[in-house]
Amino acid sequence: MFRHQGKNRTFIHNLRLATLLSFVAGIVNVTGVLSIQTLTTNVTGHFAYFAEEIMKRDYAAAITFFVFTIFFLLGAFTSNFLAELISRKHPNLSHVIPISLEMIVLISVGIFGAQSSLSSTEGKWIAFSMLFAMGIQNSLVTKISQSTVRTTHLTGLFTDLGIELSQLFFYKKPNEKKKLKTSIYLRLSIITFFFIGCISGGFLYNLLEMKTLFVAATFLLLALLYDYIRLQFHVIKRKTFRHKTILDK
Repeated sequence: MFRHQGKNRTFIHNLRLATLLSFVAGIVNVTGVLSIQTLTTNVTGHFAYFAEEIMKRDYAAAITFFVFTIFFLLGAFTSNFLAELISRKHPNLSHVIPISLEMIVLISVGIFGAQSSLSSTEGKWIAFSMLFAMGIQNSLVTKISQSTVRTTHLTGLFTDLGIELSQLFFYKKPNEKKKLKTSIYLRLSIITFFFIGCISGGFLYNLLEMKTLFVAATFLLLALLYDYIRLQFHVIKRKTFRHKTILDK
């Protein structure tokens, strides 16, 4: 899911990555909306609010919305910096630290956060933390999938989906139609699982409140464990094959 990059990456790898992490992003997004009444998985709306507060001359609020975008940026920067640093010596593990950091942030917010107003200090720090976590996720997913998958916002996905649906009327060659349909299926999967994450997160929030983020962190942990088990399976398989080859000789 995470380990395969470049030419070794297939549609199935991207599909697994997309569905799982878009589900996580949906949970985080609805938790942010219900707890502090703001979006915590993307920054497009925050730029609009920033401009609005400037026009209203409420500079304190404007600075807050601007800082939201900075924390998302810092998350993206931190994620890729760590991934690049680790990949120099351990390319198969370059995703582990960024995902682990995202888990730590989400768990911390789940433990220490509480439903509050966005105007409060606690509300601001919840937003900062969740935007930082989603910056980490979006950067890592973009890097791993070579910009094929994005999981924390849907605007670009709906744009790409609209383009590709229109192209179905013009691209008639079998290989072209197959490629288009594969891409459309991937984008629809991301949208669907983001929606499922939002609905699930909404129901869970009524029971768990901020601890709903524990569920998101658990799915990230399961993804890491899945990748680790798959890696160990391939290592054992490779060793067994080599041993058998030596015995045959």
